[in-house]
Parts: sequence; C-alpha cells; structure tokens
Amino acid sequence: QVQLVESGGGLVQAGGSLRLSCRASGIIFSISLMGWYRQAPGKQRELVATITSGGTTTYADSVKGQFTISRDNAKNTVYLQMNSLKPEDTAVYYCNAKNLWWGQGTQVTVSS
Repeated sequence: QVQLVESGGGLVQAGGSLRLSCRASGIIFSISLMGWYRQAPGKQRELVATITSGGTTTYADSVKGQFTISRDNAKNTVYLQMNSLKPEDTAVYYCNAKNLWWGQGTQVTVSS
C-alpha cells in the first residue's frame, strides 16, 4: 500500500519561505519519479516540479529560480523549498509518486 504524507504547509507573509516534505512508503522510493503539484481555488491542478531517481529536476516556468525540489533517498522523502513566496503561490500542494499516487495535500497560504 503506497502512502505519501505531506507536511510543512502553513500561513506565511509574502516574501517568506516554507519547506514542504513528503515521506513515501510502499514504493521503492529510490527509483521513483517524484513530483509536486498545486491546485489553487477555482483552478486546475498544475505541475510545480519533478525530480527523477538520478536527481534531474524540472520546474514550471512560474517557479523557476524560486522553488527547489530535492530528495533524500535514505529517508524516502522529497522536499520542496519555496522562497520569496507570493500571494499567487497560495494553493494546496500535493506530492506525487511515479505519476500514479497522490498525497492528501498540504495548504500553503501566502498573505500580502
């Protein structure tokens, strides 16, 4: 049974930072493509960033240079470091494994 458990969301002022974590179980994490997505109110879920088993990363244009995805295979955990946060980054952030499994989501709210 695959489980993805996100943490680290919260309320932050514009310009602040947050680090999201997603701990995976039930999969061979070290060989799994991992990703972060987000869904803002009234909008479709969108890709934020992905990281391959080898550490290759991709980012949505809207977060390039602002967010950093990383992974720790020893801890079965993927991270999303979010800096210089803006109100438009407000969304529920979801962890994804292998384009198959989803976490429950963690709310990020950026106040202006």
